[in-house]
Amino acid sequence: MTGPEATWLYAVTSPEAVGGGVPADVTGVAGEPVRVVEGAGLAAVVGSVPLADFGERALRAHLEDLRWLERTARAHHRVIDAAADRGHVVPLRFATLYHDDHRVRAMLEARRADFASALRRVAGRTEWGVKAYIDPRAFLPDPAESAAGGAAGGGQRPGAAYLARRRAERQDQDTAHLRATERAEEIHATLARLSAATAEHPPQDAALAAYEGWMVLNNSYLVPDDRTDEFTAEVTALGERYPEIDLEVSGPWPPYSFTALPRPDVEEP
Repeated sequence: MTGPEATWLYAVTSPEAVGGGVPADVTGVAGEPVRVVEGAGLAAVVGSVPLADFGERALRAHLEDLRWLERTARAHHRVIDAAADRGHVVPLRFATLYHDDHRVRAMLEARRADFASALRRVAGRTEWGVKAYIDPRAFLPDPAESAAGGAAGGGQRPGAAYLARRRAERQDQDTAHLRATERAEEIHATLARLSAATAEHPPQDAALAAYEGWMVLNNSYLVPDDRTDEFTAEVTALGERYPEIDLEVSGPWPPYSFTALPRPDVEEP
């Protein structure tokens, strides 16, 4: 690289976890070699990126390019995954930039307590994701109890009968959603008992995530490493117990959902 550079921050961990450095074949968002910056008893996994491509104005333009964003986000997370293979990490948000390594060390010193607390929280634990999908038709009321299946609109004028049918259909959809949500809450409660912490996420957009029906569960679970087999086996058992629910487990992941740091009192350098 030529020209001015900035330091892109990927993750913070302990010096022991990356004592041997990050694998040499792991490159960052600009194709740069990744290195470790130590300070305050912590280790930051970083890379140097050109300001011509990653300065504020350039980044603003790049973020409008979905292909660039996807490619660069994958590179960012690939480095975090490589660091997580060496030990527990605090992943940093995409596009966390500092003027230079000196500013990174100053940040580590200023936020030492926050990072240390986050690392203790996830030590010996790993994040797993569980999603639940349902076909709404599987949770609709039986025709005998369905408002839409009754005599809605019987003897009424066509316009009034149509409105009555639509109202009954909405009631049936509400009933189906309530039943599916209750089942998802049962699944969550079972998995939460095997976890040190949980995090709920909103359902993903069906078009973007390419699924049909309803996503009624999209949660993360911080699972003690000695309970991993029990946790994944429980997901399988729940899927067999509730065949009308399609359960999807993913992981292990770096603890993205459980290492959010409090906002600093003063803006970071």
